[in-house]
Amino acid sequence: MTAVEATPITKEEQSKPLALRVGAELVGSFIICFAIYAICSLGSAVYGINMAFIALLTGIVYAAVTAIFGSISGAQFNPAVSVAAMLTGKTHVLDGILYIIAQVLGGIGAGAAIRFLLPTSEQVTFKIWMTPTVNGFDKNSVSYSTLGNYGVTLGITLAIAVEVVAGIIIVASALRTTDGHGESKTNHAVAMGLAYGIGTAITYPVTGAALNPARATGIAIFAQNQGLNEEPLQQLWVFWICPVLAAAVVALVVIVAGMIGTKKNVPDTVETIDKVEGNTVLGEASVADGNDGEQDEQSYAQANADESVESN
Repeated sequence: MTAVEATPITKEEQSKPLALRVGAELVGSFIICFAIYAICSLGSAVYGINMAFIALLTGIVYAAVTAIFGSISGAQFNPAVSVAAMLTGKTHVLDGILYIIAQVLGGIGAGAAIRFLLPTSEQVTFKIWMTPTVNGFDKNSVSYSTLGNYGVTLGITLAIAVEVVAGIIIVASALRTTDGHGESKTNHAVAMGLAYGIGTAITYPVTGAALNPARATGIAIFAQNQGLNEEPLQQLWVFWICPVLAAAVVALVVIVAGMIGTKKNVPDTVETIDKVEGNTVLGEASVADGNDGEQDEQSYAQANADESVESN
């Protein structure tokens, strides 16, 4: 074995180039957002797909794309996950900012693609496609057409509550299944699929399941001024604030838990150091005593020798 082969490879040397990781976030976000837009628009309008299928398919999409790109960028695909990764030190700040930009651009690209690919006519307008696809609450909620007839609307308070709870589930799952360098563990794809599936089931009746600011932004831009009950960009702030708030909460819990764990380990370390120092002192004392004994014996022998010489 040569000297080069024997040298261990550091984590920095194993990491992919930044451009490749950012590209993975861009492409992965585009695929995820395009698939979700297609499921919600085509699936709902043509096949009448219900919430259960949308939740299942959303989870499968995230799991599949995470499995594809997880070894490259850690498969964050969500600005909220990137924010939490930066706060906990799993991702460098510059990398995280570039990830977020790439994720949003991927969502916008998917929104543009679905906007120009969906067919329209006088009977089938773009509004029909966008109503189950865009994220919103109150009159823009996917449940408004049903509940509005009974005088019930799903307002901003409920929208914030469900989006924050779902965001906590998603961000916590992401941090739990990535290592200290933000790289995916073996169960990362499955965990993210389950988290997004559960999050969709919680939020879809209220907000259309944003869960991801990039997903909400991409479709809101192209659904603007298309005759929806309310303009999507006016409600978009909710779908940025809620996931980022969830990311901050999860990151705070992780940081505090890490600090508590560190404090618990301090007494054990101090005790170990004390024991080592105590053994060292005892050892030195024993050596000193041994040396003193040897010196006393030598002095006694020398005195006896002197007495013998004087006697003679």
